[in-house]
Amino acid sequence: MPALAPLRRLRPVSWLRERDPGLAATRRAARAALVMPTLFAVCSQVIGSAPMATYASFGAFSMLLFVEFTGPMAQRLQAHLGLAVAWTALICLGTIASRELWLAVTVMVVVGFLVLFAGVVSSVLAGASTALLLALVLPVSSPASLSQLPARLAGAGLAAAAAMLAISLLWPRPAADPLSGPAARVCRAAARQLSTDASWLAGGPGKPEVRQCRATADRAGAAAAELREVFVATPYRPTGLSTGSRALVRLVDELTWLSGILADSAPAPGSHPDGPPACDAAAHTVRRAAARVLDEAAELLDAPRGSREALRRTSQELRRAMDRMEERATVRLPVHRDGSGTLSRAHPVLEVLDPSFRAQELGFATLQIAGNVDLTAAAERRSWHERLLGRDPGAVTEPLASARERAAAHLRPQSVWLHNSLRGALGLGIAVALANLTNVQHSFWVLLGTLSVLRSNALGTGQNAVRVLGGTVAGSVVGAALLHVVGHHGSALWFVLPFAVLLAGVAPAVVSFAAGQAAFTVALVVLFNVGQDPDWHIALLRVQDIAIGCAVSVLVALFLWPRGATAAVERALAEAYTDTARYLAGTVAYAVGRCTPGPAPQADTAAEEGRAAAAAARRLDDAFRSYLAERGAKPVPLADMTTLVTGIVGLRLAADAVLELWRCADDQDVDPDRPAARMVVQSVADRVAGWYRDLAVALVRAVAPPQPLPRSPLAEGRLVEALRRDLTDETGQATAPAVRLIWTADHLDAARRLQPSLAAAAAGTGNPS
Repeated sequence: MPALAPLRRLRPVSWLRERDPGLAATRRAARAALVMPTLFAVCSQVIGSAPMATYASFGAFSMLLFVEFTGPMAQRLQAHLGLAVAWTALICLGTIASRELWLAVTVMVVVGFLVLFAGVVSSVLAGASTALLLALVLPVSSPASLSQLPARLAGAGLAAAAAMLAISLLWPRPAADPLSGPAARVCRAAARQLSTDASWLAGGPGKPEVRQCRATADRAGAAAAELREVFVATPYRPTGLSTGSRALVRLVDELTWLSGILADSAPAPGSHPDGPPACDAAAHTVRRAAARVLDEAAELLDAPRGSREALRRTSQELRRAMDRMEERATVRLPVHRDGSGTLSRAHPVLEVLDPSFRAQELGFATLQIAGNVDLTAAAERRSWHERLLGRDPGAVTEPLASARERAAAHLRPQSVWLHNSLRGALGLGIAVALANLTNVQHSFWVLLGTLSVLRSNALGTGQNAVRVLGGTVAGSVVGAALLHVVGHHGSALWFVLPFAVLLAGVAPAVVSFAAGQAAFTVALVVLFNVGQDPDWHIALLRVQDIAIGCAVSVLVALFLWPRGATAAVERALAEAYTDTARYLAGTVAYAVGRCTPGPAPQADTAAEEGRAAAAAARRLDDAFRSYLAERGAKPVPLADMTTLVTGIVGLRLAADAVLELWRCADDQDVDPDRPAARMVVQSVADRVAGWYRDLAVALVRAVAPPQPLPRSPLAEGRLVEALRRDLTDETGQATAPAVRLIWTADHLDAARRLQPSLAAAAAGTGNPS
């Protein structure tokens, strides 16, 4: 029993780590619990300035709990310095405007809109929006003479200086994203499996055994499972809003997808008693080239600010290896024949082609992963002002031009970011007017309540209003009871304040939104009564004030666009799946047109559909970014939403592969005897594209997604039968168009294999938003 004592002591820590991966919320709360009470004590007890104490306390709360910048420490300090400058300007503006009601309301609406809408420009501004709004809420909601302005600015300045010292000295945040390490391990495990499988397929002395291939495949699968566990450990947002973080979010599903392909391609024990299947030697080269790319990707994930040249060089080598493999497989690949000179069966043809196709599929997936890793590294290299203005990594445009382009793209009626910004600004403006007209004693609470529950849609706002009210009632009761227990010994609250602040920072992450609101209410009740005779009536009066703020929020959300980021993501998903399905169907039409009679197909038409699909994917990324920016619980699990978003990548990858396969062909080879093959391929393409269009409809209408299409061995056999004459020419070789048609069908099957995971994720989206 004594030996188990250390384990019992570790249980609370394990429980905390399970609910707060990386202890991110705990780190922020611990800093605030040390800094905020210290500043309040210095300003109120040593300096003796109540305004300075108020602004120092809420400034520390805002800069340590409401925002956490990413990147190297120097860039984080620059961002905090910029936040301090913005606080100074907003405090001055709010203090001047608070003297007249109409001016206070106008400033709150205009500046509130600008602060909220500016988040579309960059992740830095999006992540700091709540902290910036609090800098305006404080002075606007507490009218005072200009003589108090120096004290207010001094308090905010102390908070900024203390926050910068805290983030750099007190438990600094790791510079690496929490997903980088697990993603790098998946890349290395996948690289080892690719190398092992390539050696096994190549045969010869010293080749690995099947059990060794299986063991490396199991290790790659375990690494992918670990990455997925880290990703889903935090229920809403395990990474930041930055470009690099969003690329890492997409990388999770891409690596999961790659691991699935590798698991399917790995030999099963006892499946090849006579040795590995016949395979084009160029396919071995592709697998080894892909392994080198993944190794370099892992190195860059471990050191994002390192050189990207090795990854780009190996990626080019992989592209060249894939080109050589396609040329060899489509021109010189032998096809097995029986003694009579005819094809023995249909499916042996597919078996012969399958290793080369799998190598091509792995190559395309690896290049997509390398592109995202390269984007992550490029994003990390941006300067602070480029992050602030949202400049895309590697963009040739000026930062201000990029910011203007992003802002202009959302100045349209259907923009959810515009809707949220207008609704938030109007809600805060109405709250300012209502707080002054009703003579609420502490109008700041009205604004704080409005800011806490203003959500993306009417239903979500109502739910959060209930949580805030419930949490506030519970917190007020606990606070009143605490004040009653303390009695006239208000100095005892100095010992309670750090623990109250710590709990207020940790509770939203590890317990619930309502628990966080209750803890926040207790912390402020303690703050307002520390060092004086406590008045428990103040705690109960706060329920009335925040109830007004919640009511304002709900009414504004009901009368303005009652659809938000979740609905916007679902609409953007539907558009992206529709456009990408059209692109896939277009590439197949181009493919079959290259080798069958009829009007000469134009690659430009398919390329134009590809550009439309890419544009839809960019709109989806903006909507997804808005979804990630929302605070609080998400109605759709992040894992399901990310699976649906990343499914676009897999679908576009299949379409890109078909287009490149046929666009790189030397010339058009029309054969009047291929109409049956054309009908088979187009029929498969219509079924696959039709499924994705049905998925888009299901997402918009919030109905059950279509059932995934099963594999069709009959269609595979009909295709090979239709190409029987083409699969062996006078020299006994398969013709290029025939093999390309079979590969086109393989790419369609790759798009079909995505459907089960997408259908499961779509089913998890639940009820209409």
